[in-house]
Amino acid sequence: MIPSDKKREYYQALIDKKSEYEGIFYVGVKTTGVFCRPTCPARKPKFENCEFYETAKEALLASFRPCQRCRPLSHPNHVSELVRNLVNAVEENPERRWTEEDFRKLSVDASTARRQFKKRFGMTFVEYARARRMGIALKHIRAGDAVIEAQLSAGYESGSGFRDAFSRIMGAAPAQLGKQQILKASWLDTQLGPMIAIADEEALYLLEFIDRRGLEREVEQLRRRTRAAVIPGNTLPICSIENELSDYFEGKLTEFNTPLMLLGSPFQEKVWEQLRKIPSGQTASYADIAKEIGKPNAYRAVAQANGTNQLAIVIPCHRVINSNGDLGGYGGGISRKEWLLGHEKKWAAEEKLE
Repeated sequence: MIPSDKKREYYQALIDKKSEYEGIFYVGVKTTGVFCRPTCPARKPKFENCEFYETAKEALLASFRPCQRCRPLSHPNHVSELVRNLVNAVEENPERRWTEEDFRKLSVDASTARRQFKKRFGMTFVEYARARRMGIALKHIRAGDAVIEAQLSAGYESGSGFRDAFSRIMGAAPAQLGKQQILKASWLDTQLGPMIAIADEEALYLLEFIDRRGLEREVEQLRRRTRAAVIPGNTLPICSIENELSDYFEGKLTEFNTPLMLLGSPFQEKVWEQLRKIPSGQTASYADIAKEIGKPNAYRAVAQANGTNQLAIVIPCHRVINSNGDLGGYGGGISRKEWLLGHEKKWAAEEKLE
């Protein structure tokens, strides 16, 4: 999260149109739903209507769309014609899931698009399109408005596009739910970035960072396995995990008590239960976990089970490292894994001193 003093600095840079802040931050304007570069010529919003982001991806995932005046992702002086054309193509159809065929129709080489986007924005084109699509679908989740039908038909340039994006990611539109099982989703702001929590009235099913690669697929799989639709809202487990996460980041909590719904094979669930036994502030290897569950040669299967965990932080897959001491992978990103381990070691050390 950006500190309040830094937000004030960025806001002054926005007012003064300071070009040296180009690429340093983007500003999302709540009243218009767009995000801009620091030198945007448009009329400046009030400070309370601004949200600041250090990357374009963060702004997209927060449901802001690129400003048509300053074109933060396609300004002629900063990006190639290829990038500008692809950004415009996404805006024409934000809910599209891009395939090789889509690139061929535009006479674009997919690898070239990936390389140019990665160099300019720190993310591939597919990641950009996905972030845009997820931002649209998660827009109403963040708001938490109970009048879902109104949100599906308003607040975005294309009501039908917004409805399609919602349906593809979250399931049937609310007006069509009938007696279908319902899971509720909420947007949770945390110190390491926004997360999405999905639960029913009894247990938490999913807790992931919004920008996790493959999040859409995880939600779709969850819908299919539970035969449920996902709509905005709060439940007791969501309120519980929100409070526990707040305490966790403040160093007040090391064990989570929110009820969980584990949806995996018996082997996966055994691995996940073992992960919860790793003390806060400590780590274990995949081989260690395999030995603990009585399958010493199944360390590769343990690694796969670790990667399918859908309850980030609560089931601490971030505490599993390679046998040689390397951090290994993490769905939420290596930098987050490193931060979480450092955070837990710090508070574990302080507890020992008390």
